[in-house]
Amino acid sequence: MEWANQLCENRQFGSKMTDSKYFTTTKKGEIFELKAELNSDKKEKKKEAVKKVIASMTVGKDVSALFPDVVNCMQTDNLELKKLVYLYLMNYAKSQPDMAIMAVNTFVKDCEDANPLIRALAVRTMGCIRVDKITEYLCEPLRKCLKDEDPYVRKTAAVCVAKLHDINAQLVEDQGFLDTLKDLISDSNPMVVANAVAALSEIAESHPNSNLLDLNPQSINKLLTALNECTEWGQIFILDCLANYTPRDDRESQSICERVTPRLSHANSAVVLSAVKVLMKFMEMLPKDLDYYGTLLKKLAPPLVTLLSAEPELQYVALRNINLIVQKRPEILKHEMKVFFVKYNDPIYVKLEKLDIMIRLASQANIAQVLAELKEYATEVDVDFVRKAVRAIGRCAIKVEQSAERCVSTLLDLIQTKVNYVVQEAIVVIKDIFRKYPNKYESVIATLCENLDSLDEPEARAAMIWIVGEYAERIDNADELLESFLEGFHDESTQVQLQLLTAIVKLFLKKPTETQELVQQVLSLATQDSDNPDLRDRGYIYWRLLSTDPVAAKEVVLAEKPLISEETDLIEPTLLEELICHIGTLASVYHKPPSAFVEGSRGVMHKRLPARTGSGESTESPDVGTAAGGSAPEAAPSIIPSQGDLLGDLLNLDMAPPTTSGPPPPTTGMQMGGMDLLGGGLDSLLGGDIGGSPAMGAGFGAAPAVMPASLNAPVGGGLGDLFDLGGGVGMPMGAYIPPKIVWLPAMKAKGLEISGTFARRAGVIQMELILTNKAMSVMTDFAIQFNRNSFGLAPAGPLQVLTPLGPNQTIEVSLPLSTVGPVMKMDPLNNLQVAVKNNIDVFYFSCQYPISMLFVEDGKMERQLFLATWKDIPNDNESQFQIKDCHLNSDAASSKLQGSNIFTIAKRTVEGQDMLYMSIKLSNGIWVLAELKVQAGNPNYTISLKCRAPEVSQCVFQCYEAVLKN
Repeated sequence: MEWANQLCENRQFGSKMTDSKYFTTTKKGEIFELKAELNSDKKEKKKEAVKKVIASMTVGKDVSALFPDVVNCMQTDNLELKKLVYLYLMNYAKSQPDMAIMAVNTFVKDCEDANPLIRALAVRTMGCIRVDKITEYLCEPLRKCLKDEDPYVRKTAAVCVAKLHDINAQLVEDQGFLDTLKDLISDSNPMVVANAVAALSEIAESHPNSNLLDLNPQSINKLLTALNECTEWGQIFILDCLANYTPRDDRESQSICERVTPRLSHANSAVVLSAVKVLMKFMEMLPKDLDYYGTLLKKLAPPLVTLLSAEPELQYVALRNINLIVQKRPEILKHEMKVFFVKYNDPIYVKLEKLDIMIRLASQANIAQVLAELKEYATEVDVDFVRKAVRAIGRCAIKVEQSAERCVSTLLDLIQTKVNYVVQEAIVVIKDIFRKYPNKYESVIATLCENLDSLDEPEARAAMIWIVGEYAERIDNADELLESFLEGFHDESTQVQLQLLTAIVKLFLKKPTETQELVQQVLSLATQDSDNPDLRDRGYIYWRLLSTDPVAAKEVVLAEKPLISEETDLIEPTLLEELICHIGTLASVYHKPPSAFVEGSRGVMHKRLPARTGSGESTESPDVGTAAGGSAPEAAPSIIPSQGDLLGDLLNLDMAPPTTSGPPPPTTGMQMGGMDLLGGGLDSLLGGDIGGSPAMGAGFGAAPAVMPASLNAPVGGGLGDLFDLGGGVGMPMGAYIPPKIVWLPAMKAKGLEISGTFARRAGVIQMELILTNKAMSVMTDFAIQFNRNSFGLAPAGPLQVLTPLGPNQTIEVSLPLSTVGPVMKMDPLNNLQVAVKNNIDVFYFSCQYPISMLFVEDGKMERQLFLATWKDIPNDNESQFQIKDCHLNSDAASSKLQGSNIFTIAKRTVEGQDMLYMSIKLSNGIWVLAELKVQAGNPNYTISLKCRAPEVSQCVFQCYEAVLKN
């Protein structure tokens, strides 16, 4: 027993001794050891220590505690060690800005080192250290390196300017680095030229109004000379820069094309695509009857074909670009169909893209070849590919009329295979073939009907229902077929439900006696049992048509349908032009403009192809001095207004007849003609008969109109009574004019300072300017020009500065404006880009005008029209805002707003709260309706705005706020 106790005591004592060893060690830790090694006198040991530090940093360990020790290692002649220290410095300078300043002296010293590699390394690292405190110390070393005798140092310094500009743009401009960069474009070394172009392009992208790359024939010649000798990435920078230039005429355009063409045979695919972009752009200016034009078309095909022999990922990028090129100029690759035939080992994304291009290139000459290929593809194992192949056969039938019969028989053969997804795709495309060639291939309907039970996809079911409804008179049991679909009506997708409703109404109009019960059943299902607004609305429209005028119903529902177009999936022409200008970039792969996917794209410029010489559109950069209004200044290239971009188009969507072919004509001012912009509203649409029973015949009625919840008027008959009330509307005060602000400071315009504001007087918009000469020389020959903008603002006359403007003199000028200039949606909407020219230079600035100066004098809407319009504008288009700290009563507010052409239509008081209903009409015909709630004693107003172009609402709210608070 005693022995056991002793053993236990020994174990406890031993345990205590063993645990304590974890807390005492002779090691000082990894950081301590590295610190000691970094301060070693031996160069090799020091280099090994820095390598260990970099290794730790690379795997994510925090070695920032060693910052001063690593920085001390900068004082060395060993290039390898210096590189490692600079790498460490770039990584930790941001987290240790105060310590990083210690390295400044070494940078300055290294920038004067005899070894050009060390000079370049120092300037490169300086550009990568994004610390504001250090930037000002780096200006002198950078200035020396930009003028260094060694081209390697100069080319590195050029890129450093772009990096420094990103950190502190004002500093770069003040130090004159941008002018030095421009001078480097004339450098004797091609790599220096390429890097200078790359740096200027980078800066110009983030500052689109800066006019940095002022390209002219002389500078273009220097770039083309450098193009032959610089590296492949240098060539890409130069080619991309060339693509932004607009030649003066077709002769200059041809000269540039001739010098760029050799790049098509380059081994790097990025160089090839950049060269193709330049040639595609400049070809626009060449007359088509020119021999060289034909030669160029032939030269473009081989490099594009060669790109398809690369690895699949590169093939895909090439195919996406070729897709754009084929849409713009199909003649380039019309003889190269075979290279787009699918290989068995192509990835699916390449197969689908090749298929798309095959259809675009299909013509009468090669259709037999194409169809044989497509039929082969339809028996493949990849379901997505087979579906697209079947659709492609249908598209070929629509595109090449001579092949339609062969395509239909191919589709019928595929239907006989009874493969479910093949049958469904075939039925979808046969529906389109019927639309394209009516009364020609209807004999196949019987075969289609045999496969009715196998259809389970919404698109195929909808297509089959359309065929049965359209050709009901040729199908004996059409009513039974449609009734079979009706049994599971509520389980069908919306697409099928809408198609079934229309098909049964068609059937009723063709066979009224046999199908009365069926049509009643479907109308009841669509209107009473459905909560889908599209389906309900269509049901009510058919119901009203059938009950009031069956003859009219027949003319509407059974009207002759327009033939479908050959190419329904072509990219809209203006977007295609922009994408051609972005060949070789992500935009050409996504088939979207950069502004659609680049976040915070304040500098994303929309591009356009130049106009062909002799087309009536000037191809030269406009001379600011010649026109008072019109084209954009050279620094801000005009943007192609896409259909969706123009506010006028937003309003015309539901009123103008559809355009059948070609791009929309250019918008010149937003004239609406004699059209009633808002129509008759909901009341006129619904007619007089509100309510009604869901039975056939005379009592056949429509759904009651639902009042918008936003107009919650709780008293009496709601908004209807509101317009019988008077509104204590006082006399209007004067229009609000914002105070003048400086638009263009003297330091940015060689001594010319421009301040100004906008006003509307007696129906005329005026730009009121103060021009001050802070330079030492006299200024004369003033002219002004605007870029295209959201509301077509343009000078209505020249800038009247009749006497020379001497040093320290100031002059006030009033410039009348019109609203019939070219239109392009801006961001923000009320942004205006202006160019002012004088005898010294052309200067550019942007300003924002208050949208209230576009409010016209005839903006008071008739009361009943206001009511109908408020109902008619969708609730989604309503915006609500708060106006804070406003101490006016409702009458004073109404009077003040009327001075700026914001008219009160009616006023009512509900539970101590005044509600003002107002209308505004903009110069381009857009109406804005408003409800302003003013509570006595409450300084915060609530305003609700409704408009068919909701983009305008934010600007209108800002005007309310400005007018009421000033």
